[in-house]
This record gives sequence, structure tokens and C-alpha cells, in this order.
Amino acid sequence: MRVIAGEAKGRRLKVPKRKGVRPTSDYLREALFGILGSSVRGVRFLDLYAGSGAVGIEALSRGGAEVVFLEQDPACLRVLRENVERTGLGQNRLLGGDVLRVLPRLARQRESFDIIFLDPPYGTGLAPRTLEVVASGGLLRPHGVVIVEHFAKEPLPERIGNLRRIRERTHGQTMLSFYARAPEVEQ
Repeated sequence: MRVIAGEAKGRRLKVPKRKGVRPTSDYLREALFGILGSSVRGVRFLDLYAGSGAVGIEALSRGGAEVVFLEQDPACLRVLRENVERTGLGQNRLLGGDVLRVLPRLARQRESFDIIFLDPPYGTGLAPRTLEVVASGGLLRPHGVVIVEHFAKEPLPERIGNLRRIRERTHGQTMLSFYARAPEVEQ
């Protein structure tokens, strides 16, 4: 696995050797960042269930202002830390802990992000639960986007809280679902 483009292009990334760890492939990252284009430059990016950190590192390499990585598994966190150091990209924070517990704390600290990416383990039900926490927490900036990488045979709802799905892309057995804030309806 490698960084595809930007400042750290070509740098190799380690992958955690853990059962159930499924890093985002080079192909899927290329597709994702092809969709995002230059909108990554200068943004605050939150990488949830970060694993190896490949997606957040790609965002930094392509000009992201800051990436906050959140990963619960200690072995993955060690590999993530090593990958961040290996690329030499600054402006990042690594947080360890349960995503569903740490997100409310970030919201209380008034953290907000332009892009929130989540790639929870498949078959756990964590994707919709995490989207609910993101929707209720004020973590997404007004014109921000939430992107969920998930198993294509486990579709996500069109709406969760104040988030509305705006796009889906399927790549093999993986789906990327994009969410944005739903426009508020005046009463």
C-alpha cells in the first residue's frame, strides 16, 4: 500500500497485521480522491476507524490543513503512528479510543470538520450508529461532507438525523456513501 498523490506520493504504508483489518485499497482511495478533487486542500479532515491511516494520510499529502485520526485498536494505532511519521506530514493528531465515546467529547470541545471519513468494521452496525452521533454532534461544518466506506450489500439509509445521502459509488463489493447536511425546512 502506498500514498497515491501529493507531497508524500509513492511512500509505502504499513498495514496492521490483525484479523478483520481491511485497509482501504489504493484503487478505492484513488476513486475517492478523484471524486473529492481539489476540495481536500485546506480542509480539516476527521478519519474515523482509521486503521493504517491511509485515507487521512492521503488527505494530508494532497493539501489537507489538518487530519485528526481516531482508532480504537492499540496495534492499529501503533502502525498508524509509524505511517504518519514515515510520511513526514505534519498537522495531525492521533486519538485512541472508542469512536462512539470520543466523538461526543470532540463535539463538546467544539471541534468541527469539513470532511469526515468513516470505515468501520463490516457487519458491526457501527456505520449507522456513527452517522447518528456525527449528525447530532455538530461536528460537520455547514458545507462539509461525511463519507462512509461500507459493504455494498449493507446499504445505509438515505437520511440519518440532519444528514442526507447525496451520492453513492460502488467499487466491487465496497460502497462509498456521501452525506451532507439536509437543508432545513422553514415552518
